[in-house]
This record gives sequence, C-alpha cells and structure tokens, in this order.
Amino acid sequence: MANDLSPVTRPRLAWATLIVVALAALALHLVVIARYGIFRDELYYLACSEHLAWGYVDQPPLIALIAWLVRHTLGDSLVALRLLPHLASAACVFLTGLTAWQLGATRFGQVLAALGAAVAPVILSIGHILSMNVFDHLFWVLGAFLAARILAGGRSSLWIALGAIVGIGLLNKYSIGFFAFALVVGVLLTPARRQLTRREPWIGAALAVLLFAPHVVWEVTHGLPTAEFMRNATLYKNTPLSAAQFLVGSAVEMHPLTLPIWTAGVLGLLFARRLAPFRALGFFFPVVVGIFLVTHAKTYYLAPAYFLAMAGGGVVIGAWIERWRRGWLRVSAASAIVALLVSGGLLTAPFALPLLSEEQFVRWQAASGQKPAASERKVMGALPQFFADMHGWENLADTVARVYDALPAQERAQAAIFTGNYGEAGAIDYFGRKLGLPKAISGHNNYWLWGPRGHNGEMAIVIGLRREDAERTFAEVGLAGTAVGEWAMPYEASLPIFVCRKPRLPVAELWPHLRHYD
Repeated sequence: MANDLSPVTRPRLAWATLIVVALAALALHLVVIARYGIFRDELYYLACSEHLAWGYVDQPPLIALIAWLVRHTLGDSLVALRLLPHLASAACVFLTGLTAWQLGATRFGQVLAALGAAVAPVILSIGHILSMNVFDHLFWVLGAFLAARILAGGRSSLWIALGAIVGIGLLNKYSIGFFAFALVVGVLLTPARRQLTRREPWIGAALAVLLFAPHVVWEVTHGLPTAEFMRNATLYKNTPLSAAQFLVGSAVEMHPLTLPIWTAGVLGLLFARRLAPFRALGFFFPVVVGIFLVTHAKTYYLAPAYFLAMAGGGVVIGAWIERWRRGWLRVSAASAIVALLVSGGLLTAPFALPLLSEEQFVRWQAASGQKPAASERKVMGALPQFFADMHGWENLADTVARVYDALPAQERAQAAIFTGNYGEAGAIDYFGRKLGLPKAISGHNNYWLWGPRGHNGEMAIVIGLRREDAERTFAEVGLAGTAVGEWAMPYEASLPIFVCRKPRLPVAELWPHLRHYD
C-alpha cells in the first residue's frame, strides 16, 4: 500500500562518489587492521561466543553470535575479527550519503554528509574493533534511512522493515530504543502521526517487541543483571560529566570541522521549508540528547545520532551552494570544503586509529597539546584508554603460562586461574589455548555467571588482585611473577601473579561474594 505522504523529488544519487568515500574510509581501517593488538572487549566477546545465550550481564546476545560466526568462518585472528566491523563502518559512511539523498540533498550535499561521517574520530575509532557499537551505528543509520524513505512517500510496508531493524538492534545494544523513542515523539508531534492510522507501523512495533522478547525473558530469569551492571557503572566506573562537558566532548569527537554540517542539519530538519516533509525527524537529535543527558551517558553514545544530522546538513549546505549563480564559484567552494574536511580528518585520524607507533603517537599527542581522554574513573597512562587497552594481553598470558608450567604436575591438574576482570580473563582464554592453560575464572560480569568451571578452589593462580585481597581468601599466598605491559593502562602495566593455596572458604561459599558487575 502506498504512503499517503506527498512524494519528495530527489536529485540524482552520487553513487560513484559515495562509494569512493566509503572505500577510502575502509582502506584507512585496513591499513592498520592488526596494529597494536587485540582490544580488551574483543577478548571478552570471543569468550562470550563460547557461551551462546539470549543475554549477558553487560550486553544483549547479538555481538556474541557475531563473534561466534566470525571465528567459525574466518577464524579469530585480528584481521578476521575486524574485517566485518570495518565493512560495517564503511557502510555507515555510504548510508549517511544515501540518507542525505533521500532527504533531497544535491550530489555535493550527499558527498558532504558522507565525508562528515567518514572523518569523525569517534566513527573511525568505533569502526576499528569488533564491538556492538559499530553495529549499533549501522542499525541507527539504517533506521534513519528507512524513516526518511517512509516520510518521503515510500511504501507503508517499510514500517515493518523498520521494526525489524529496531528489534534486531535491541538484541545488539539497548540504545537503539532511544532512536525508536525519538522517532515516535517526532511522529506524534507532526502531521506524520496520520501514519499511525495504518496497520504497518503497529506491525513493525510488534515485530520489534517479539524479536527482543527472548532477551527480556533471559534478563528476568537471571535477576535483571544488566540493570545492576548499568547502575554500578554509572555510580562507580564512568566519569561523571556536566551537560556542557557532554555536549562539547561529543562535538569534539565528531570533529570540530563537522560542526557546521550537523548543526545545519539539526536546525534544517526542525525549521527549513525544503525539509518540511521530514519534520518528524527534526525532533530526533534534541530528544536523544536529552535522554543521554538525563541518563549521564558517555559522550560516544551520541555518535550514531549524528548520521541523520549530517544527512540533513548535506541538504541545507548543498542547497545553499547550489543557489550561487557562478558555476566556477560553486565548484571552487565545494572543492575547498572537501579539501578542508579531508585534510582536517587526516590530522585527527591518529587519535582514532593506530596509524602511528606508540612512541610516535605520544610525540604527536604532546605536539597537539592533547591529553589522554578518560571516560572512566581510572588513572591514565601515556596512551588514551582506547589504545592502551590493546596492549599487554599476550605478555600477560605468557607470564601466567610460565608460572603455571613451573607448578608440580599434580597442582597444575587442579589449578584455577582467577583474574580481576574480563579483559585479563579473556586474554588467558584467547592466548592460553596455545600455551596449554585452562580457561580462566573471574567474578567480573558474565564470567561470574559461568562459575568456577568445576575448580574446587584448593589451588589458584591469582592475577590482578592486591596481596591483601588474596590473603583474605587464601591462607597461603606467594608472589610468583609480574606481567609487565609497557603501554597498557597503569593499573595493568605491572600485574602481580600470586600462587595461592589453602582457601579460607569452600568455593561454593566463596563464589557468591566474588561477583562484581560494572
């Protein structure tokens, strides 16, 4: 059934140029696909992929399934793990331009929107690693494109496709729910609300709920662990930000040079006459910002909302330049804008991607006057946390393996390897396979749910705990080694490794006290 909105006349689609921009973004990722090392969260997602379920303490199930599919088809090398995220990130760039076209942007406006997404440091960094965030971006921009298509006069059946995107997106990361909420607000506040008299939007909503329902059941049957995780992360882990800090930090992460583009897009979607058919999307950005301010979100959470804003900016700025009468002036202005964005993007790219060696990056960072950014309440080292968390893992596993191999055969057979967090546990699981190490155990997040893996607790190699903490659990504690990571986060740059014996409590009594969700 056709939509009852008036069809929007669109300029020609800049297919070739948009593909070139997306491929350029992809190439930049591929150049450094395996530099530095595996990221902390990548280790954790691989561990989760060995325990497929409808949910996890700190995420819905989709990223674990993606990790399972990747490791069972391409393998679990860095190249294999990061190829799909790189492709997803490049697709986001292309879809931003495609959304601008859907909104009525000129060919230059389409390219401008795509370039704005391509040069944003936060988009580049999130697209570098396997995580739910890059797929969250993809679901948001796909949703924005479908919403724009519906409002441009597309078929009402697209509401069902949009519902599927939201439902699958919720199985990846909850924040797509904010996208859906903002869209509903915009529809209710504009003439687009007449769409709700049709059955397709309601079918789409029901489909989203149906897709998400198995995860909700998992949460309820496991005592709502994600709620506890989010509460603890907000109270004790994440750095608190004022509204000004959040807005400025988010804008900087999107690159200062893109500020005119997305600002024009936000205002244009709200007030511009040429974007009147899409007024429902004008409420999208302010509503999402308001939600993230109230929930004290990290700055990068806002990143996917900029795709639609960039697309709107492409319409406004493209139309502005198109009004210039002198053709040479239009070409010169467009070329200058593109050159400025590309050169500015290349200047900031080393802060988003490991384009430089560690030593070169530290010098580059010092020359720029920047300090390592901290989104969590942790002391920072020479590298930003995003880069630091790609260091030290293999050496940690090697050091633990030496301690493990030095144990008598009888003790090796019963030794548990207990870690302080999922990154350390994931490193043991990932690198330890070739070293003959048993799977790690931990009280952190979903590792706690996986339990002690049959260990009786009589003998343990303990990593990352203070000696006094280990001594509260074991009567006999001895320092057996230290794992050094030169560029790792300071709290993991020199990790003590203890060999512990004679537990003060049976493991069945001890395990409930080891849980920490954050």
